[in-house]
Amino acid sequence: MPRAQKGAARQQSKQRVYARNRGKRGSRRRNWSYVKQADVRAGQFQTMHRQQRKRDFRRLWNTRISAAARQRGISYSHLMGGLKEAGIELNRKMLSEIAIADPKAFDQLVERARAARTQAAA
Repeated sequence: MPRAQKGAARQQSKQRVYARNRGKRGSRRRNWSYVKQADVRAGQFQTMHRQQRKRDFRRLWNTRISAAARQRGISYSHLMGGLKEAGIELNRKMLSEIAIADPKAFDQLVERARAARTQAAA
């Protein structure tokens, strides 16, 4: 009895990997051993960058909040501490959106944070 080979299944598997490597240059698109390596490496970068995207957005939100707070004469850390003491639980994404879209509401948040800080200090 002849040995069974994975003809169609192997071709389909390779085609999926080749398809993922479309757009790469030279051997990383044509040579099977390099295609496999490029595919694994791309997967590693993909995983890493999913986490990095979260860090980048949080850094952006913090920068926006800090800039808006500085315009109102309060530091970022005092603002965040005052909001926590006042019992206002807004995440940084929403705070940055409020700072951009609704400055009057952000002014009110800053005043409540200031009041909570002075009340806690007294």
